[in-house]
Amino acid sequence: MYVLRGGRVVDAAGTREADVAVADGEVVAVGEPGAVDDAIAAREGDPAEIDVGDQVVAPGLIDAHVHVMMDGRPDVSTAVADSDYTASYRAASNLDAAVSAGVTTVRDLGSRGTLALDAGEAVSAGKIDGPRVLACGRNVIMTGGHGNWFGREADGPAEVRKAAREQLKAGADVLKCMATGGVLTEGAVTGAPELTPEELAAFTDAAAPTDTPTAAHAHGEVGIKNAVEAGISSVEHGTFMDREAAEMMAERGTYWVPTASALRGIVDNGVEAGIPEDAVAKAEDAAGRFDDAWDHALEAGVPIAMGTDAGTPFNFFGEIPQEMAYMVDYGLSPERALEAATVNAADLLGLDDVGLVEEGYRADLVVLDADPTEDVEAWQDPDAVFARGERVE
Repeated sequence: MYVLRGGRVVDAAGTREADVAVADGEVVAVGEPGAVDDAIAAREGDPAEIDVGDQVVAPGLIDAHVHVMMDGRPDVSTAVADSDYTASYRAASNLDAAVSAGVTTVRDLGSRGTLALDAGEAVSAGKIDGPRVLACGRNVIMTGGHGNWFGREADGPAEVRKAAREQLKAGADVLKCMATGGVLTEGAVTGAPELTPEELAAFTDAAAPTDTPTAAHAHGEVGIKNAVEAGISSVEHGTFMDREAAEMMAERGTYWVPTASALRGIVDNGVEAGIPEDAVAKAEDAAGRFDDAWDHALEAGVPIAMGTDAGTPFNFFGEIPQEMAYMVDYGLSPERALEAATVNAADLLGLDDVGLVEEGYRADLVVLDADPTEDVEAWQDPDAVFARGERVE
């Protein structure tokens, strides 16, 4: 039990001077010192006092798109040769780096086997340090499609439905599919549709009975529209989004997870850094269309949740907060970037007790030296991080 004294609280509800009391892993009071003291007095024991004067208390960040099995190496396909043990150590290291950077919840959208699901259980049990992990298990993809080296290949509606149900049986928190080709799979055409509309409909149909959120990797506009028509919860990347696709997403409330860090990691480093030439060429082509996608999304009012695709080339877990600055570069205000990485991402993930600094919410908090709604760079160097009420940094 502890009290953060003398700071300002900044979240999607606004900015206010307030003390914050935490007990048993949740926020138990936010407000004037007297009211907070009364809440603490009702509990046994004396709280630790933490002075955060002239600092900001904000919610921990939520990254809605990571791959814990990847480590930012130039050629991600080389991870195939690693043993399951090596992959496990890497996942633990990635999660530690993420939480140290102020990221208190992540959604893994594709790792080998049950790696990410097991990592989430290990974090929850206190066996390893890291953010809360929600995971999809294995991506559902067409035979030979994008990410085939770690996904669950399936062809036809019946096979796709079965593959999705397999992930639910394994404990998946979300289901993920590949609606189009991608940048990092050699031979895949980035924007070309892969799963058919009928297969996508079977995929979302499998998720419906348990109300499980769904995500679709989709770069091309046809694949995006197919996914939206099928009732997908979020479009990942959306690089070639056109005006019609953006309007469809806005009308249906389909979230966009842009993952700007993924493109920047490839384009800014290139072949010279060891990234496969095919991937660099596709990323450079995609980057030219990404500006337009942002214009269409912002004009149409598409809901946006923050995600990075962490683990892809030069896209490191310890640098996840950089995505906030990229989103502002593309046209979001710092306030909307905060919403994308907190309340919006929480809504997408189906979490109703994270994303705000508010009584009854999980004590996932960061202490910053500047107001992130005024200086988006403030996210990149937290002074302290609390996950599930425990100080981790």
